[in-house]
Amino acid sequence: MDINTNKAKVLVVGGGGRENAIVDALSRSPRVGKIFCAPGNAGIAMQAECVPVKDTEVEKLADFAENQNIDLTVVGPEAALAAGIVDEFEARGLKIFGPTKAAAVIESSKDFAKALMARHNVPTAAYRTFSVYDEALAYVKAGKFPVVLKYDGLAAGKGVVIAENFQQAEETLKDMLLDDRFGHGKVVVEEFLTGPEFSLLCFVNGNEVVPMVLSQDHKRAFDGDEGPNTGGMGAYTGLPFITEEDKEYALEHIMKPVAAGMSEEGVPFRGVLYGGLMKTPDGIKVIEFNCRFGDPETEVVLPALESDIYEIFLAVAEHRQIPEAKWSAKPFIGFVLASKGYPGKYDKGVEIKGVKAVQSMEGVKVYHMGTSLAQLGDGHEDFDGTGRSLVTSGGRVLMVLATAPTLSGARDKALEAVSRIDCDNLFHRTDIGHWAL
Repeated sequence: MDINTNKAKVLVVGGGGRENAIVDALSRSPRVGKIFCAPGNAGIAMQAECVPVKDTEVEKLADFAENQNIDLTVVGPEAALAAGIVDEFEARGLKIFGPTKAAAVIESSKDFAKALMARHNVPTAAYRTFSVYDEALAYVKAGKFPVVLKYDGLAAGKGVVIAENFQQAEETLKDMLLDDRFGHGKVVVEEFLTGPEFSLLCFVNGNEVVPMVLSQDHKRAFDGDEGPNTGGMGAYTGLPFITEEDKEYALEHIMKPVAAGMSEEGVPFRGVLYGGLMKTPDGIKVIEFNCRFGDPETEVVLPALESDIYEIFLAVAEHRQIPEAKWSAKPFIGFVLASKGYPGKYDKGVEIKGVKAVQSMEGVKVYHMGTSLAQLGDGHEDFDGTGRSLVTSGGRVLMVLATAPTLSGARDKALEAVSRIDCDNLFHRTDIGHWAL
């Protein structure tokens, strides 16, 4: 605790839009005093002190938490969880929100997740796992197209390919099993499912599962769901095509059995369990699980939380019952502004103007995903009061979100805000929320 204010000191690990949303939510807690973020970004620096430590430098982060008497650490990225950050912190008696390395395997191994679902009768696509290229190729050749091919390990959101034909499947399997594009590993071959996808994120503490508001993200780079897959080009809450019964089914037949199954098998999950789900003609099925807040879903989900997020994080970190989570009924929608060329090659260091003016619009927020500060000199916009300008430093750069009584109203407000941001090197989709609108 910060002795002077009797308020908590919190460390957030990560440096993208998801972490900006977590920092923003924590800044609304009356119990939180000082927030640190490692490594953070230019936008996060407006609400937290950025610490130049990478999210996977687990021991350095634990040293920092000890030296600063941090009351609670909250982990954003999967790479830090897969690196065992929670195990390291807990071994030192430090409070931390997130699953252990063993529990994080639900994301870092698609094969583990599929086998867990099979053991606990959780509805998902039929699948088989292969480590030998020839066997995988023969299985795919004998099956139907399109077919879904998933690299078994972490691949920064790029390890899933929907192969429309045999040639594409052959190239992908070669990529994953012979050329080891993501490292040496296995491939999960899955049946292709159809229907609208949606995300159900839950706070989980062992067997206890508390759902958040539903959201949907848009993975393809361009309008009309065209172009290459990305980490997500936008998201929104308020999904008219998913009923209360659907949500209840997902909670009772998917999220709760998975949490209970992990506890039963000796790897209790504590943190955020993300269910990537699909409403198929045969009912709701699991596409994937993540062991952390999704990005860009977090940026639209957490602004809807009306309860104190620090209380929730702390309860999970202390293995106590999760307090009730109250949510706004209003929809939230967010548009990602990405560097031209993303998800392929793109330039960095291009100036972005107008963000501060947009931040002051009512019902609008801007979360920074890949920004930094640069000394550009006279004639450039001073972003932080020290003469430095805001520049691009990633593929996905900003998330502009808005809320209003209706989703179409929120979309119009968000797009108006996007139009006021001035940068030659950014592009965005205009049809986020089209499944609902």
